[in-house]
Amino acid sequence: KTERSVGELLGDLMHETTTLVRQEITLAKNEMIQKASQAGRQVASLAIGGAVAYAGLLAIIAAIILLLIHANVTPWVAALLVGIVVTAIGGAMVMKGVNALKHADMAPRQTIETLKEDAQWAKDQTK
Repeated sequence: KTERSVGELLGDLMHETTTLVRQEITLAKNEMIQKASQAGRQVASLAIGGAVAYAGLLAIIAAIILLLIHANVTPWVAALLVGIVVTAIGGAMVMKGVNALKHADMAPRQTIETLKEDAQWAKDQTK
């Protein structure tokens, strides 16, 4: 068994630390790409679903306005009442969506955990 000099040991430690940092950067990039891709799919699903629901909602709104007119409500009053109700519902839905996006976890959790482990490893190597 050959004894290694302090310089050689420090050189090895520096090389391993550099490799580890590069791997952590790659992991962080990959994790963020994965999370961004997942969020993109969710946003696309929201947009498509919203467009389809919007078309259906317009038909229902028109039917409600016509029903109110048929019940002898003045046309502009019928449209105003329905507009107020629909706007209130839409506002509540938008607020719910914004809150959901605010609470979405976009942090690279796996990278954070491995960085903690790496810090402990580096600390142990210097003992």
